[in-house]
Amino acid sequence: MEPRPDHPADPIDASPLDPTEGIVRTLEPPIAESAHLLGQDDPGKPAVDAVVVLDFGSQYSQLITRRVREAGVYCELVPHDAPWPDIAPLHPKGVILSGGPASVYDLDAPKLPGWVLEQGLPVLGICYGMQLLAQALGGRVAPADRREYGPATIAVADPDSPLFAGLPPALDVWMSHGDHIDALPPGFRVLARSANSPVAAIGKDGLVGLQFHPEVAHTPRGADLLRNFLEGVCGCRPGWSAESFVGAATREIREKVGGERVLLGLSGGVDSAVAAALIHAAIGDRLTPVFVDNGLLRLGEADLVREVFARHFGMNLVHVDAGERFLARLAGVTDPEEKRKAVGSEFVRVFEAEAERLAERQGPFAFLAQGTLYPDVIESTTADTKSAAKIKTHHNVGGLPADLRFALLEPLKFLFKDEVRAVGRALGLPPEIVERQPFPGPGLSVRLLGEVTAPDLDLLRRADAVVREEIEGAGLAGEVWQYFAVLLPVRSVGVMGDGRTYGRVCAVRAVASQDAMTADWARLPHDVLGRIGNRIANEVHGITRVVYDVSSKPPATIEWE
Repeated sequence: MEPRPDHPADPIDASPLDPTEGIVRTLEPPIAESAHLLGQDDPGKPAVDAVVVLDFGSQYSQLITRRVREAGVYCELVPHDAPWPDIAPLHPKGVILSGGPASVYDLDAPKLPGWVLEQGLPVLGICYGMQLLAQALGGRVAPADRREYGPATIAVADPDSPLFAGLPPALDVWMSHGDHIDALPPGFRVLARSANSPVAAIGKDGLVGLQFHPEVAHTPRGADLLRNFLEGVCGCRPGWSAESFVGAATREIREKVGGERVLLGLSGGVDSAVAAALIHAAIGDRLTPVFVDNGLLRLGEADLVREVFARHFGMNLVHVDAGERFLARLAGVTDPEEKRKAVGSEFVRVFEAEAERLAERQGPFAFLAQGTLYPDVIESTTADTKSAAKIKTHHNVGGLPADLRFALLEPLKFLFKDEVRAVGRALGLPPEIVERQPFPGPGLSVRLLGEVTAPDLDLLRRADAVVREEIEGAGLAGEVWQYFAVLLPVRSVGVMGDGRTYGRVCAVRAVASQDAMTADWARLPHDVLGRIGNRIANEVHGITRVVYDVSSKPPATIEWE
């Protein structure tokens, strides 16, 4: 059981979250597709070793998945009740049971699927996962005398356990539990203990459990513990990397596309750029990237995209100026979900119209390619998200119309953001593309709260340009994941010279993150914030007040809408 954190977690690796509210449930990924991508279903190809994480509702489930991949082993996160036939195509060499907010003795608590033990695979249970494993094998779990959340030190009781190979006899760890094991299952032994947790780790053959969380940064040697499980217990070989993905993905794209043509919606962001480079490497000129200027881009961005892609990609980039069309589609729309859906739908309609025009000269297009990422799918309720609670619709996932005329090609849909950047570097893309900060598909429409109008877009563009210029000019761009301005639908009294003003309020947002699943507000130097506020108030006529957003994700999201 994971109680609510009492103080902030690491800004990159984890953030506080009430485990009973707003949990981001995970998707049910199309494992057969990813298994093919990894060569798991083809004995003629070298397979990449894999494990699966069963999600029991932990705030850190996504983080476990990322940590396993960082160790060079492919990993997917699946619902806790996923049946074995759905998982079998991946040929996992181990199973990880995540933590969760429930107590294993509750009547409605998630149970351990029977196949976990029947398959004879190595198992690592973390927190709730350890208690679930112990209960299923005849142990007893009960409420702890004292709930424990925060730092602790464990003493390794069995240094011969492969789980602790090469590690010191005492380790700093991060605890998060309200229950504990007070009777071991038959045959199990204590591998580690702490002052408050006499059973901090247990093991028997290939079945091991940890009461603490090795996946968070507050467990400094947690990556070594996970690596020991993957390599020492499961026998996994580190083979998952950006380079291995590029080779497998290009083969997969060729097989899927065959001799057909692909139309790609190019936004100029990292995701679509890497998708374009990857698909182009696979099928060459049968890819036609279409850059749609939707009128919702940042200042000077359309010109930058055209120049960079012509210079670095050598592709026949098709440019479509559709700003007026998007503004007309967004007229009167104030709800953020409707904005995202409207932008997503309009993107596809523009692509369809452009495809018809291009098809007259080049032939028909069978596929629409997108830069959809793993977090995009997780945060959107789609046919793949069996147990996902929708946080917001991503324009390239939930905003697609039901009557889409293309088959979708999403070569990055199993990757996290940092993995996409690594793939971009492996493909030889320049830093000005690979290291660009994320930009939402709906563009400035979700950074302009309320109805989207041309005058307000102009205000927001100029304010956003100031934010970017000052942060980049101070040499802070590499330390901040994302930074931008938000125009609020409120006015505030001000004074300039001897006169009263009554202008708009602009919020500045800057966050530190690694993959956008969690984020913390960036501690920008006060002098930088001062210059941003002063310049916006003086240079962007119509804005009289500037505020700084100090919200973390969760509970907030990075974007305001």
